[in-house]
Amino acid sequence: MPGENLTREEARGRARLLAVDAYEVALDLRSAVGAGPENRTFRSVTTIRFRCSEPGAGSFADLVAPSVTAVTLNGEELDPAAVFDGTRVALPSLAAENVLVVDAQCAYSRTGEGLHRFVDPEDGEVYLYTQYEPADARRVFANFEQPDLKAPFTFSVTAPAGWTVLSNGEAAGEPRSIGPTAATWDFVPTRPISTYITAVVAGPYHVVRDHYSRTFEDGTVLEIPLGALCRKGLARHFDADEIFTVTKQGLDFFHDHFDYPYPFGKYDQAFVPEYNIGAMENPGCVTFREEFVFRGKVTTSSYERRANVILHEMAHMWFGDLVTMEWWDDLWLKESFADFMGSFSQVEATRYDNAWITFANQRKSWAYRADQLPSTHPVTADIRDLEDAKLNFDGITYSKGASVLKQLVAYVGRDAFFEGARRYFKRHAYGNTRLTDLLAVLEETSGRDMAGWSRSWLQTAGVNSLTPLVTCDAADRVTELAIVQEAPEGHPTLRPHRVAVGLYRRRESDGALARYARAEVDVAGPRTVVTELAGAERPELVLVNDDDLTFCKIRFDEVSLDTLRRHLGELTDPLARALCWSALWNLTRDGLMPARDFTGLVERFAGAETEIGVLQMVQNWAQSALVHYATPEWRDAGGRALAGSALRELRLAEPGSGHQLAWARFFAQMATAESDLQLLRELLDGAGKIDGLEVDQELRWAFLGTLAARGAADESALTAELARDNTASGKRHQVRCLAARPSAEVKAEAWAAVVESDTLSNALAEATIAGWNQPGQRPLLAPYAERYFKEIERIWRERSIEIAMAVVRGLFPMLQGDRRTLDLTDEWLSAHEDAAPALRRLVLEARDDLARALRAQGCDTAAAGAA
Repeated sequence: MPGENLTREEARGRARLLAVDAYEVALDLRSAVGAGPENRTFRSVTTIRFRCSEPGAGSFADLVAPSVTAVTLNGEELDPAAVFDGTRVALPSLAAENVLVVDAQCAYSRTGEGLHRFVDPEDGEVYLYTQYEPADARRVFANFEQPDLKAPFTFSVTAPAGWTVLSNGEAAGEPRSIGPTAATWDFVPTRPISTYITAVVAGPYHVVRDHYSRTFEDGTVLEIPLGALCRKGLARHFDADEIFTVTKQGLDFFHDHFDYPYPFGKYDQAFVPEYNIGAMENPGCVTFREEFVFRGKVTTSSYERRANVILHEMAHMWFGDLVTMEWWDDLWLKESFADFMGSFSQVEATRYDNAWITFANQRKSWAYRADQLPSTHPVTADIRDLEDAKLNFDGITYSKGASVLKQLVAYVGRDAFFEGARRYFKRHAYGNTRLTDLLAVLEETSGRDMAGWSRSWLQTAGVNSLTPLVTCDAADRVTELAIVQEAPEGHPTLRPHRVAVGLYRRRESDGALARYARAEVDVAGPRTVVTELAGAERPELVLVNDDDLTFCKIRFDEVSLDTLRRHLGELTDPLARALCWSALWNLTRDGLMPARDFTGLVERFAGAETEIGVLQMVQNWAQSALVHYATPEWRDAGGRALAGSALRELRLAEPGSGHQLAWARFFAQMATAESDLQLLRELLDGAGKIDGLEVDQELRWAFLGTLAARGAADESALTAELARDNTASGKRHQVRCLAARPSAEVKAEAWAAVVESDTLSNALAEATIAGWNQPGQRPLLAPYAERYFKEIERIWRERSIEIAMAVVRGLFPMLQGDRRTLDLTDEWLSAHEDAAPALRRLVLEARDDLARALRAQGCDTAAAGAA
């Protein structure tokens, strides 16, 4: 990735010098169809009108393209060979007012960056879409690629006639015919927006239309055309009505609370193939990964997750698109808010009213992991350049930031929070902001000292642990309940926490573990006494951070932990249960609870879990505990036990329920015994039946993945299944299953396809990596540990950052889980101190995960010895 980076100082210098008035971008995409080499290009002609505060000074525009045909600055033709170096167009001696025209040949992408070109294997149709964040618009048109140089954009796109072509703005009339086979679509100018949220979607998409209308108190009527798109091959699975329902509920909610009408005209939502991320908030043209169009039966958790993403992206229309961070340091100003508002609006406006349970159990788990890595950073980060920015789309920026905002609402009050948001939008509409701009309005509306709160929560890293200490008298009454706050050595900040403390006992009537006392208190410093609970009956469980008000790791006193070991399934409140599962998982990750104890809890209590999203998360944790944290000698026995409990719960689950489907998938993941594999084969060929379980195409691939990894499904079986499901999704599944087979030759072929070649698309590369990594094949993968460290610097130099990140993360020899691999990692880090900081960060994170696994294995081994 040489030459493609942009530093913060370069961006700030350019922002001081330039102001952009308008972009006009004309793209000719006719070359997307037809036979030809994969590195085909398209024509991109960009006109930029901008001002310079220091006439005579020079600057540069950003463009990543194979070639430039012509560059004209203020009517003077410049020599492309002299001013274009492959990533930048030099702009010498600028005038006070300037017009730059760049005519370039840009490349279609196979990696999901820039303008991605996808050929559907089912029908040969070509689909295009753009994805830019943080800085890939320059792969499609010349620009000033930084968020604070906003401008209106006017797009014009020439493409095959009959296609659907969309951009941020509404179409300016009907397409203009260009001969018998092509047409040009012109779009109205956008409001001022940043380059990274411009968008083009083009192809023979299946389109469903709807409409949203809102009448405000002053009588003003807002009309928003709605669109939902997917590939033609997915049309039969596309539940556009459900998508529109959530969309309208979200628009109502944000209009009610933000007091700023949706500012970008239409609202299209396109579900696109081979997408690298969950979704992107391009105003007027939001893009989503097409896996949110469900080809088979999924649990309610999947629909809830999709609704959350729809609302997350919608929140960005205000937090991020209308008001945008000045530089990526304040990425949290959009992502943390969108993550928080996604769950907040989901609970209050949709049928998914348990979204805070999902947030506590799933989203915060991502944040807890990220905040304990060596790369942890404050929510407001120090982003030196674009590579830093790319890696900071992480659990801290999203979910820790969202957790901090949930704490903020408890701190300043809901009314003050939303009034601050409303003032923020009106004061900074179509502009750029920093942290101080948001704090200023919150101080106005709440009267609170936001600077101190910010220092504690936004400008320091690390996660605190809160542990209850309970003392009772002879009459079984609480004489003192204290909360001890601790911080990791490297990040010693003790923060102010607004927490609820819940006391729980089993009811005599039915044995249910229920809350009988609660106090909401401010925790500060190393020890806080909760005077409100003095005199309460002796608790069997003390739950710190009941109701999940703050961001912390929950710890338990010995009595509480013993209660959970025996009665976790009897805890009646689903949020409290989710918090306990999460806390027990953190104990396991921290090497304070043996992995076998955690999987034992899953065997005994997961069957009683009512919340499907929590159940699926707990199942994932159980698998991770077995694969990474259990002592190697016990893994086979532990896996058999988990498979046995999964099969038991599968047979007990309500026929046709989401719980039954979740247990079927978990059983397939755990199955190793021949009898289990035989059951999977029988379910596939119809000889076996489990009442209510529909083995649809997606579940078939899940079963085949296990059979392939266990050597029980060969290439011919996988080829036959692809013939049955000859679709883009089927191809990804087949590639994953092929790479999963337990053969040295297979592993060598998969390694070569990903590491030694760059012909695979992003989606197929990721599928190959997923199949290659099989926990039961550690001896087959062991020879690649040393090869990994010899290759990663070359990969980082030669591949796009998206593919490089996938390879560096995905092929790290984590599954070896041994001291030798840790030593190899340390040797590489010591010998490559001058490697790209972003590459070193990825290796350091993987090293930390491995070291954590070894500590947890030590805990599990000690438990086995004690037993």
